Amino acid sequence: MLTRKQHELLVFINDRLQATGVSPSFEEMKDALDLRSKSGVHRLVNALEERQFIRRLPNRARALEVLRMPDSDSPKPDSNVVNVDFSARRPAAVSNDVVQLPLHGRIAAGQPMEALESDQSLSVPAALLGPGEHFALEVSGDSMIEAGIFSGDYALVQKCDTARDGEIVVALVDDEDATLKYLRRDKQDIRLEPANSAFQVQRYPANRVRVQGKLVGLLRRY
Repeated sequence: MLTRKQHELLVFINDRLQATGVSPSFEEMKDALDLRSKSGVHRLVNALEERQFIRRLPNRARALEVLRMPDSDSPKPDSNVVNVDFSARRPAAVSNDVVQLPLHGRIAAGQPMEALESDQSLSVPAALLGPGEHFALEVSGDSMIEAGIFSGDYALVQKCDTARDGEIVVALVDDEDATLKYLRRDKQDIRLEPANSAFQVQRYPANRVRVQGKLVGLLRRY
């Protein structure tokens, strides 16, 4: 089954081919799907090609061929996100008590970094999650190691836009850079505090920081 973004892109390509006989450019695909960069389009096209919905025609620019359309017009909730778009709903748990969470890319446990796009998902034991909507992020960096959060871990995050002081949150700075830190309020400022004495506290005016979710669990692969 395709993600929503994959489905939207496949329909867009197919409609353009039916109307003009020429596949759309990557720039046109980016604009049609309201993505921030063409790297997201490349990932979606690669995913469609791997699933044998489309193929690239050799030796021709902008040459894509639609091989087939999905059997169902109901795509699964999208796991591809630009700038950490958390609108996707968490799929229901399956019989073995494992859920597929949208894996929205990497989150910096260090200096803020631009949120990366992804169209992947992560299998998570349902017992690790509480009520509400959740998503997963891969941790990059070691600024939270004293809280037991290491680079390469998967942060399990409950979607929310508020949090109490002292909670570990996904904070979006200037609607562009995402980071995983302790949240502290200091008058008109927000402090994003690391759990590593080698790192400095990040301080921003409150209007530059938005809470996107709070940490509820970790998953580590060995």
